[in-house]
Amino acid sequence: MKQLLNTKFPTSVSHVWLLVLRVTSAAFMLTHGYPKLMTLLEGGEIAFYDFLGLGMTASLALAVLAEFICSILLILGLATRLASIPLIITMLVAAFAVHADDPFGKKEFGLLYLLIFITTLVFGAGKYSIDRLLEKK
Repeated sequence: MKQLLNTKFPTSVSHVWLLVLRVTSAAFMLTHGYPKLMTLLEGGEIAFYDFLGLGMTASLALAVLAEFICSILLILGLATRLASIPLIITMLVAAFAVHADDPFGKKEFGLLYLLIFITTLVFGAGKYSIDRLLEKK
């Protein structure tokens, strides 16, 4: 029974969990970013939420930067905290602007991603990352 109540995890478990959380959430986000990248590269008519008033193409490019490029950086564990910031902003826009009038169920995924990316901002990439390798040099 005492073992079940133990809340202390070895540090190695924390680092493995940061790796799993970082890689899986970023890989899932790539499934949102890749189609946006293809839309941007095709150069056809773009219909995208213009949250900053910069135009639909610029807004789409910023979303691609966050959802595709920053997700790749998270998978690698490279510039993890910096890469988390555009993803956090994108999830804030998705949850509170794009889906502002939608029921909570539509906002839920954006909010869950938001919490994950805030976690990567706060805790960093962990031991198993390029950030850690560069830190050692």
